[in-house]
Amino acid sequence: MAVSRKTRVVGLQSPTLQLHATLSIEIAKAHGAKYRLGPELEICGYGCADHFYESDTLLHSFQVLRKLLESPITQDIICDVGMPIMHHNVRYNCRVLFLNRKILLIRPKMLMANHGLYREIRWFSHWNQSRRVEEYILPRMIQEVTGQDTVPFGDCVLSTKDTCIGTEMCAELWNPRSPHIQMGLDGVEIFTNASASHHELRKADQRVNLIKSATTKSGGIYLYANQRGCDGDRVYYDGCAMVAINGDIVAQGAQFSLSDVEVITATLDLEDVRSYRGEVCQPNMESEPKPCHRVKVDFSLSSGDDIYLPTHQPITWNFHTPEEEISLGPACWLWDYLRRSGQAGFLLPLSGGVDSSSTACIVYSMCVLICQAIQDGSESFAFTSL
Repeated sequence: MAVSRKTRVVGLQSPTLQLHATLSIEIAKAHGAKYRLGPELEICGYGCADHFYESDTLLHSFQVLRKLLESPITQDIICDVGMPIMHHNVRYNCRVLFLNRKILLIRPKMLMANHGLYREIRWFSHWNQSRRVEEYILPRMIQEVTGQDTVPFGDCVLSTKDTCIGTEMCAELWNPRSPHIQMGLDGVEIFTNASASHHELRKADQRVNLIKSATTKSGGIYLYANQRGCDGDRVYYDGCAMVAINGDIVAQGAQFSLSDVEVITATLDLEDVRSYRGEVCQPNMESEPKPCHRVKVDFSLSSGDDIYLPTHQPITWNFHTPEEEISLGPACWLWDYLRRSGQAGFLLPLSGGVDSSSTACIVYSMCVLICQAIQDGSESFAFTSL
């Protein structure tokens, strides 16, 4: 699973996006991963706002998707990316799953986030047809690469030779009718969640509790990838990528970091899911009256040699204190905003009051993070002049 800081694609094709996506996939493959999950709307960026109305945003997203399909880096690994797609003249926030230059399925978001800072219903429609799948006609530029005219579009899951994978998107996890509930009852073993969840005080606690609860109730493996960084807006997306199994967290990503790309991986045993469900959930695991539409793919996430690999064991999540969150969140946002603006630095007026003193502390926190990243040899700063 990969978490990366993405730039939006508005009016031009972003080489930075392509670089970050391929780098995260390359790192995931080097760790032996067979499935790479990226954050919500990673191809264009979550904060495009009314640029989502522009057809150029959709066009350039497909141009980036084509580059990813053509790249040799994306071969022999299932890649799960996010982008806006128009189907029957309706815009949807979608996940696109592809393997070896073939698009496997497109899954539109079914439950929108439209509270607080979120305004998804302004730009997207939700897919309200549970368990329904239609044919999506691919743009010509994608047809030339994949050799496909149409692909499945809708509420469907991916069935490999050894397991079944279902998708959730951000707010769907927080909803009382989360898709993972029905998918779990229908035998889906791996749930993925591509998110664009911004930083709020103690919000990481809520994410961890929701994911632990989801896999405690019905078993399963849960992959969570979140945007990280400033997406050109006033909010900071704070990562917190994680992998969970049967109610336990087994891998944790950083919440506050200046790295452009972060990849976390985990090796898990599918038999642990089946044993857990057989022991704990058996009386309630019944066939759904309307089963998930399964898209079959001739691919395995496991191999015969995997029995010798050690599996990841449960870990205790290291939560930041509220004081650390207050210091680190705004500091990371400041640095990201500074480098995206192309400016040389900030002007920090000091009046001696509590406001300017607090701001100075946050700027100091930013400088400490930058110096630490440079000392650690982060490649993100190799081209940066401070």
